[in-house]
Order: sequence, then structure tokens, then C-alpha cells
Amino acid sequence: MNIRLRHDTIVRTLRRNGTSTIDDLADQVGASRRTVLRDISKLRDEGYVIHSDVGRGGGLQLDPQSMQTTAKLSVPEVFALLISVAAMRAAGNLPFSELADAGLAKIEKALPRDKVRDLRTFLDCLHIGQLSPLQDLSDMGKIDPELLPAFESAFLGRHLICFDYRDAKGRRTTREVEPQAMLILPPLWYLVAWDPTREDFRHFRMDRITTPETVSDSTFRRRHVPFEDDVCPYSELQM
Repeated sequence: MNIRLRHDTIVRTLRRNGTSTIDDLADQVGASRRTVLRDISKLRDEGYVIHSDVGRGGGLQLDPQSMQTTAKLSVPEVFALLISVAAMRAAGNLPFSELADAGLAKIEKALPRDKVRDLRTFLDCLHIGQLSPLQDLSDMGKIDPELLPAFESAFLGRHLICFDYRDAKGRRTTREVEPQAMLILPPLWYLVAWDPTREDFRHFRMDRITTPETVSDSTFRRRHVPFEDDVCPYSELQM
């Protein structure tokens, strides 16, 4: 049982039983007393209020009102927050931008160093611009929630990404491309990729992408992506 599952099991057991001993919890999660003690310490650090009885047996109780207060966010989750804020700012609809930036900065500081590196690599590929007022939005749909995690895995690992795509005329194809950047033209979002079969860059509307998957046995090199003059990198938008 991994650490996250152990922690979830310990919290669930304490909530259900009211009181449990270290030995009972160790049996429940299949770990040693020492491991469970470390887990309890970690859970307290995360904000859970766990009381312990002095004496043989080491009875533990979880405060009924206790909950986790330390955020455990993945890089795609933080990236999703950042690009959502960036899109709102680009659209001129972010009334509390200073508070949003301060909160996101705190979240970034809580990430491990390797995750911060991944996040900044992510942000380097993000570009923001303005959508043409002539753009037809009548067929705009929802973005597949699996697309961002698939993009993260493919982009950071330099793997191709495969997906089904529906073009403006409704024609459906299966594409396998190199994910190079992400472009936001509020309210539309685009995956910018190098298409090996066409030997050129292509912009794929993200709301037209379905069933995205990382092609794990493939690799590609990063390319310079040409953008229009009115499109700027995320880093410049922050200045």
C-alpha cells in the first residue's frame, strides 16, 4: 500500500472507529508501528487534529471536525489554475488579479523543486492572444478533462500525443502529433503541434479533441513555434 492510500485508510479508520491503537492501524494498512507513527505525524502536518491517549496501546482519536488543510496539487492542477487566470486576464475579466497572483505564488512555493521545474517548463509553452471578433463560436464545446494530463505527460516527456479530431466541417480523423505549445485565444484554446505527416505546424481546437493518449514509445525534439505579433508568452503577460 502506497503512502497516499495508507494515509487515506488511517483517516477513514479513525473516523469510523472513533478510537484506534497504533497496532490496529498497523494491521489495517499492513505496515510497521514505526511507519504508522510517521504517517500520523505527517497527517498532523497536513492539518488533521489527531489526539493520543497516554499509556499502553497508544489509543488515537481524530477530531470529528478535522480536515486536511495542506494542498496536495499536481503540476497539471496548478497549471490549470495558472492558465485559467491567464485566460481571464487576457479577456480583461480578472477583478482580483493581485489576490489571484498571490495565492498562486504560495501554491507554487509549496511544490517540490522538481515539480516547480516541470511547471515552469509548462509555462514556457503557454501563449496568450486575442480572438478575432469574426470567429464563429456557435459550435464551441467542452474540453475533454483528460486532455491536460495527456498533454502534460506528452509535453514533458517529449512523446507524441494521439487523439481523435473533428474539424470545422465535422470530418473526423485520428491524429498523432508532437505537442509543442498551448495557445489561448479566449474563449478558445488550441493545442499547437508539429504534424509529422504534413511536416508543418497545426493548431487543433481543444474542444474538438477527444480520447487523447500519450504515445509512450515515441520521442520528438522541441521546435520554435511561430506566432502572430499580437500573441505573447505567458511570462510577458505577467509583467
